[in-house]
Amino acid sequence: MKKPFPFSAIVGQSEMKQALLMAAVEPRLGGVMVFGDRGTGKSTAVRALAALLPPMQVVPGCRYGCAPKDTSPCFEGCRERAGKRIEDVPVPFVDLPLGATEDRVVGSLDLERALATGEKRFEPGLLAKANRGFLYIDEINLLEDHLVDLLLDVAVSGQNVVEREGLSIRHPARFILVGSGNPEEGELRPQLLDRFGLSVDVRTPTDIGERIEIVKRCDSFDRDAEAFSARFADEEARIVSLIAAARRRLPKIDVPDSILELGTRLCQAVGADGLRGELTLLRAARATAALANKKHVLPGHLAGVATLALRHRMRKNVLDEGGSTARIERAVAELLAA
Repeated sequence: MKKPFPFSAIVGQSEMKQALLMAAVEPRLGGVMVFGDRGTGKSTAVRALAALLPPMQVVPGCRYGCAPKDTSPCFEGCRERAGKRIEDVPVPFVDLPLGATEDRVVGSLDLERALATGEKRFEPGLLAKANRGFLYIDEINLLEDHLVDLLLDVAVSGQNVVEREGLSIRHPARFILVGSGNPEEGELRPQLLDRFGLSVDVRTPTDIGERIEIVKRCDSFDRDAEAFSARFADEEARIVSLIAAARRRLPKIDVPDSILELGTRLCQAVGADGLRGELTLLRAARATAALANKKHVLPGHLAGVATLALRHRMRKNVLDEGGSTARIERAVAELLAA
């Protein structure tokens, strides 16, 4: 299997990298939606971060990647059979192709075993493989509607429920959902877009020097991935330590009531639909504070994540030529100045 491109070697795209780091620290954010041009490193960044994360502990032999300390029972009894044994495995990264069938996504009856032994056994799908890891969907705006509905259900509940072919299965399916797409190829359904915690806009770099550096690094990686990765080993190790420390720090981060009020006023000022914006702002600002090694969430942390958390929750205003990003920036400036 080809070695992933180092996360720290990605040139530019600071907003996308910031959003992915926050999602890695705080999985409850709800994932990241990346809109942008083709060939701008969207899938490269996600794969790089997934490969960078520290290994996770699982119950040996569990087909759903259950955590040893999880108190909820695994319906296949893996935890009971494994006893106190623990296994370290890489954080899963699952690529959901557009042409995937529903059976491939949710799982189905193991026909080969059923025909050979007469036993009804569930064959886990991509949702099970992605549990506690990343589920990546490229061109998510082209995904079939019935799969979108299915993902919405799982995103809400954190469980995959399968009732078919005489099977009744319920297994954990909690993952960081990362989608990417080109808006020119079709809009993403609002119900699914709203489930993403953060939204990122990625554009083709215009700086000549930056474009040249990207080409040089990609070419160098293709010619000798091992040597290229070794150049960034120290920086990769620093990011691993940063994420691990931020995760430990996250539950202790204090969020003052003044920050909650500021977040609510901001959502009201920009006209964000629903209340999910406030919750996302809270979690994103707390993750940012944890990454910055702070004990408290400050107004600057909230301001730094406002665009990522709110730009996809706003209704389009045809009279505002600046777009949602400019509206959010104006509202942040006014509220912080008040």
